[in-house]
Amino acid sequence: MTYVISDLHGYPLEKLKTLLKKAEFSGNDFLYMLGDVIDRNGDGGVKMLCWLLEQPNVQLILGNHEAMLLSCEFVFEEITDESIRAVTTETLEMLHTYMQNGGDITLKAFRELRSTSPGTVLDILGYLHEAPLYEAITAGGNDFLLVHSGIDHFDKRKKLSQYSADDFLWARPTLEDEYFDDVITVFGHTPTMSYGEKHTGKIIKTKTWIDIDVGAAYGQKPVLLRLDDLKEFYAD
Repeated sequence: MTYVISDLHGYPLEKLKTLLKKAEFSGNDFLYMLGDVIDRNGDGGVKMLCWLLEQPNVQLILGNHEAMLLSCEFVFEEITDESIRAVTTETLEMLHTYMQNGGDITLKAFRELRSTSPGTVLDILGYLHEAPLYEAITAGGNDFLLVHSGIDHFDKRKKLSQYSADDFLWARPTLEDEYFDDVITVFGHTPTMSYGEKHTGKIIKTKTWIDIDVGAAYGQKPVLLRLDDLKEFYAD
């Protein structure tokens, strides 16, 4: 069985494990996390990143928050005269933007981890660098495109390789937007409550796409979606 979840934003790892147990997730199954496991809440998702390093059947797809963290990777470098000279107004603005978007607690957790296990921090950064922007899979007889935010500047005539990274990281689809006719696009990034109060805490399924960001960053219970039969599992 194939499962997807998105935008946990510091959701406690133990609660995620409980949700997976509820869905009877096993070593024979596969889980795709559609980005933004970090920032905003708890320990900023650092424990979950450590857990991800050890999971052979879980794959993180890069989210815009992980991308923002990587754009601020210079904060993990050793402080030298050269590294100080490399800091520019632009890099400081990126750091400020990241921290304003909930990255402050994540960086704090990374500092604590670095004091006890600096190698793990490097492993996490390497893992994030290798995280894909999307995955195309088949489950339950249907084809799916898994991506963090949907697809900006979408055109059915374009190949996926013709889109920029930002097109997969920062899209904000409307309810009227349509993607591929024969592929269901699954994404998060835009909390479903943004589409109206009636969608709060619930996933949205349209003709061509599914939004599974139900607002865990804002206190809603995250949803685990099994793609084989589109069954939804909500946290207790």
